[in-house]
Amino acid sequence: MRIVIKVGSHVLTENGSVAKVRMLALVELIVALKGADYEVILVSSGAVAAGYTKLPLDRNSVANRQALAAIGQPLLLKMYQEKFAQFDILCSQVLFSADVFDSRKHVKHAKVAIDTLLENRVVPIINENDTVSIEELVFGDNDRLSAHVAHYFDASLLVILSDIDALYDKDPNRYDDAKRRAVVSEISEEELSAEHSPNNEFATGGIVTKLQSADFLMKQGREMYLASGFDLSDVRAFLIENKHLGGTLFKA
Repeated sequence: MRIVIKVGSHVLTENGSVAKVRMLALVELIVALKGADYEVILVSSGAVAAGYTKLPLDRNSVANRQALAAIGQPLLLKMYQEKFAQFDILCSQVLFSADVFDSRKHVKHAKVAIDTLLENRVVPIINENDTVSIEELVFGDNDRLSAHVAHYFDASLLVILSDIDALYDKDPNRYDDAKRRAVVSEISEEELSAEHSPNNEFATGGIVTKLQSADFLMKQGREMYLASGFDLSDVRAFLIENKHLGGTLFKA
């Protein structure tokens, strides 16, 4: 089974730098999934945060964020390489511009590359090329990129690991009686067009871009699972033990 795992900036960063313990936990999860016969494509944010550890520029400037991404992307990959190497697994960097999915020819070439990596048990690590493409820097945090990756590269499921551990019937930060929605089969227009609410100085997404990603995939007959990236027990139970203990599954 082929899946895409997307990890957001909030999960991968802590106190202005990359959260190495959480990154290792993510790598260990992917190793366990590969052992359970999953093909895993990773869509990873965190380049800006990695760059900021070397050059603390003002992140409110798009130009500075582009520069930080250019510095941080190779650093981020090096961290992943070192962690995957502990398990004798190769990983690779695949950078996309925002318009790659607008061209059938580009998608076909990209899919051949991804398929070849997976056939050779290499983990593709995908990010948008933030240095030349500012859309993700301004709006999205790779949520919609990961949905397109899942669809065009034939994954059955997109897993989004986030600071948001599930979809609730109301804001759990404001209401103690908020209830988790375990399975969602329809998303309202009101939910899809709500105001965006990133929670982290490096993040540009929020629940709305995740809902938009889920809506896109459900319309394509695919599924999405949203769970915590801070505590991976829910996603591990869902994918490896086939137990839906937490998180939200979006399926039409």
